[in-house]
Amino acid sequence: MLMTINEPVAARDLAEREAAALYRLMTWLSPAFPVGGFSYSSGIEWAVEASDISDIASLADWLDAMLRDGSGFCDATFLVHAYRATEAGEGDTLSEIAELAAAFVPSRERQLETTSQGRAFIDIARAAWDADGLDAMVAACRTPLVYPVAVGVVAAMHGVPLAPTLHAFLHALVSNWISAASRLIPLGQTDSQRVLVKLEAAVAATANRALNATLDDLGGATFRADLASLRHETQYTRLFRS
Repeated sequence: MLMTINEPVAARDLAEREAAALYRLMTWLSPAFPVGGFSYSSGIEWAVEASDISDIASLADWLDAMLRDGSGFCDATFLVHAYRATEAGEGDTLSEIAELAAAFVPSRERQLETTSQGRAFIDIARAAWDADGLDAMVAACRTPLVYPVAVGVVAAMHGVPLAPTLHAFLHALVSNWISAASRLIPLGQTDSQRVLVKLEAAVAATANRALNATLDDLGGATFRADLASLRHETQYTRLFRS
């Protein structure tokens, strides 16, 4: 349950709730959480083959654009609106958001990526991290939940605050992109961390923007990244599914 301003909360109780929320976020958005994120590159594999990405600088630029002006911002916005609809118990609104989020994915392989991870996230949450009302909110959606919508729904049902959920989701998203690139370019572990450092400001800015965005603000301008996700399907050799 979420706290309200009418509930007296002891400092110890607050600390316990914050610890529980942090524990859940660190678990759900860890690379060890079995949603299969390591199998997908979001088109980065084709971008490396095409030499669009070849080193730290080009990778950081590519991912910065994906975060601020591409799928990163769109996914963050869908997470925010799915969370708020779930928190308010508005099943019909959540269903519309889920349908729009599914339609927003630009390629077949990206559709496979985000729906597979969304389905796995919901299935694992039901099995190990269930919450009262979760089944009803999922059932209210008439389309498979894409990954950011699934995260938003589960976080809201557990009363995990929205802002840290969003920030953790974007951090996990960027970390997975970097992990894919590190196997493709390749990059060493230290260089991978340098890219993560370069993207810290972009993650924070994208989170803040998404928290204040309406569904009318959705849109992207990362055309090369969208083409990469489309062209990945016909690559001669592939390590990733997208």
